Amino acid sequence: MKKYILSYFILSILCCSSLLLSAQQLKILTYNIHHANPPSENADVINLDTIASIIKKTNADLVGLQEIDVNLDRSQNIDQAKKLAQLTGMHYFFSKGINLDAGEYGTVILSKYPIVKSERFELPSPIESEKRSLGIIHINIKGKVVKFANTHLDLKNENRLAQTAFIIDKFKNDKNLVILVGDLNATPAEQPIRNLEQIFTRSQIKNGFTIPEVNPDREIDFIMINKGSQFKFKNHHVLSETYASDHRPVYVEINAQ
Repeated sequence: MKKYILSYFILSILCCSSLLLSAQQLKILTYNIHHANPPSENADVINLDTIASIIKKTNADLVGLQEIDVNLDRSQNIDQAKKLAQLTGMHYFFSKGINLDAGEYGTVILSKYPIVKSERFELPSPIESEKRSLGIIHINIKGKVVKFANTHLDLKNENRLAQTAFIIDKFKNDKNLVILVGDLNATPAEQPIRNLEQIFTRSQIKNGFTIPEVNPDREIDFIMINKGSQFKFKNHHVLSETYASDHRPVYVEINAQ
């Protein structure tokens, strides 16, 4: 009888450990969706169903999307942030970059986890350019706060340097797990990315190019975690998706060490 009780006890521990490990794995996706207008189609073709299908196939827990339209004529006056949340069954937070025509344009975070807190910060632009923002959500996993940040940096290098400096200052002393994703408009060898690597570890694979969608030759879309966290990267993939956008999606799993 004691042997059976011991076996049951060991089995219970193993099951609990397995569940705990599963809860400490996060599936992450970042994707610049080109306001859901496939580059090979006419400008009036908007295909949110395809974007949602890509997201659902990855089974991602947290998703950062860039180039999102909200109530714009060019994309059929749809609130793309809200619609993608509905299509994927996820919570969402839209972070405006700019007002555009009668609507807004920016980034969105999708989350399988309830959003405990959301924040939006306007990023600095020393040189006049399109305004950019940093969107952050807080989620709670087994009593621990995880921060997920999504952004789309400027095309101008001086602005990118100021924007990465802002992000570094925001998170440099953060003791929580911080996941930073986005279209950073810079390659790994360029200074904005090197600066971020002062406090973040970048997930990477050889030739992990993300743009253009056909025969990509540059990596400008990234997933990072803050240094010192007890997590590591696994299964980094640049998805072979060539229709939906002018970027390819990037998928990474983050696991507890």
